[in-house]
Amino acid sequence: MSFISPQFRHKHLQTLLAFSFLWFPSLVFGVDLASFEQRVTEHTLPNGWTFILVERPIAPVFAFMTRVNVGSAQEGAGVTGLAHMFEHMAFKGTPRLGTTNYTEERRALEEVERAYLAYQDARLRSTSDAQEVERLYAAFKLKQRAAAQFVKKNEFGDIVEREGGVAVNAFTGTDVTGYFYALPANKVELFCYLESERFLHPVFREFYEERDVVMEERRLRTESRPIGRLLEQFVATAFTSHPYHHPVIGYASDVQSYTMTDARRFYETYYVPSNMVTAIVGDVDPQTLIPLLEKYFGRIPRGSPPPPLRTVEPPSTAEKIVTLNDPSQPFYLEGYHKPAVTHEDQPVFDAIDDVLTNGRTSRLYRALIRDKRLAVSTGAYGAYPGEKYPHLWVAYAVPARGVANETVQQALREEFQRLKTEDVTDEELAKFRTRAKAGLVFSLKSNLGLAMSLTDYHALFGDWRELFRYIERFDHVTAADIRRVANQTFTASNRIVAQIETTAPTLASEPTAP
Repeated sequence: MSFISPQFRHKHLQTLLAFSFLWFPSLVFGVDLASFEQRVTEHTLPNGWTFILVERPIAPVFAFMTRVNVGSAQEGAGVTGLAHMFEHMAFKGTPRLGTTNYTEERRALEEVERAYLAYQDARLRSTSDAQEVERLYAAFKLKQRAAAQFVKKNEFGDIVEREGGVAVNAFTGTDVTGYFYALPANKVELFCYLESERFLHPVFREFYEERDVVMEERRLRTESRPIGRLLEQFVATAFTSHPYHHPVIGYASDVQSYTMTDARRFYETYYVPSNMVTAIVGDVDPQTLIPLLEKYFGRIPRGSPPPPLRTVEPPSTAEKIVTLNDPSQPFYLEGYHKPAVTHEDQPVFDAIDDVLTNGRTSRLYRALIRDKRLAVSTGAYGAYPGEKYPHLWVAYAVPARGVANETVQQALREEFQRLKTEDVTDEELAKFRTRAKAGLVFSLKSNLGLAMSLTDYHALFGDWRELFRYIERFDHVTAADIRRVANQTFTASNRIVAQIETTAPTLASEPTAP
């Protein structure tokens, strides 16, 4: 389980892809929407949960992806990181899975929460009494140990793996929480039961123990890594109003303070069927599968649609600069505000990414690495930290030994200026169109890759068919479009800079003699 950037799925994804990697005949059925639709059945349950079923009977397996339209952007003040925390809870089981005696465990969990809320209330008071806080904490730990005796650890995942499943896992981002794994085709009813059960009756067992795990994850990925600390400050500086400004994993004080009650309220608000879409791809028969979906997933109450996000990031009016002084390797990053990926100019940004960073013939590779030898690595992210709402286009470079960040900065901006004043070549545009189409097609060649893409496009655009229509938009990108978007985007007032400036390590002071 993990939180992600839009460009990163999960470390186990390659394992799952290997399991479900099956080639489409004729490049994903010819990448032709009409022929592809013949293999797709879309079914929405009365409670609002949408399923996209793709028949691909090449091998007796299937993979699925469930996308919940909730991520860190939906979190409020004081509970940042809660979307990621619930993702962890979704693997803890149900009243039937993960427990030796749920009747007794439920009572024990209620006592755990009462004890923790009493402790936290005392801890957060402006006039807290240290002895009272210590006493309440000890009482909470006793209740926690009492509840732990009923837990059957990892039973949910163990069942999936025992029945032939591969890489049961999940991820959390700014806009999405995703759940996926693959199973043999004859286990489709088991899938329906397990996946519906954990969203119908999640049990928040081991909540505070798991919260400690998340806190350690934050320490390892953010607090102990210079680039992690830099990126957190970069995003917080770039977004002054929109909730993209806080990290997916949450602020440390929030992770150490949100409660089981907070998590249940979050689940009840956002984990409603109308806010979820599942794609199932592989050796599946819709006539057999749909009754199972209705039987199991249809049990989940409809609920109320989640409230829309209100806050809009105001236009950027000033350049912002973040500098981290650290004894680590120098690093340079700059980002520019851009529209959501559903904007009509998104294919133009795709073209800019490709021209600047795709491969050893790209402009940034040639200018910074091959020709001038200013950097050892360079690249770009087209949707950071999210994609559903206006976000950032980001370019980075790792300076070569002895090269200052200012030198790398100048080289990057020279290339951005070229895009503003000179047309890209016909050859560059042709390469972009070919590579963009090929890359999208390649991502669809696995059961899981296709399931992920279908759910992403369905959630973002309201229709999975936009995946195929989007491919056609590559052909309409022109050199004039790239020059226009570059001039709109690459301006000083729209820019956020983040850099690591290398400083000498601080020597630990020698211990004084007793």
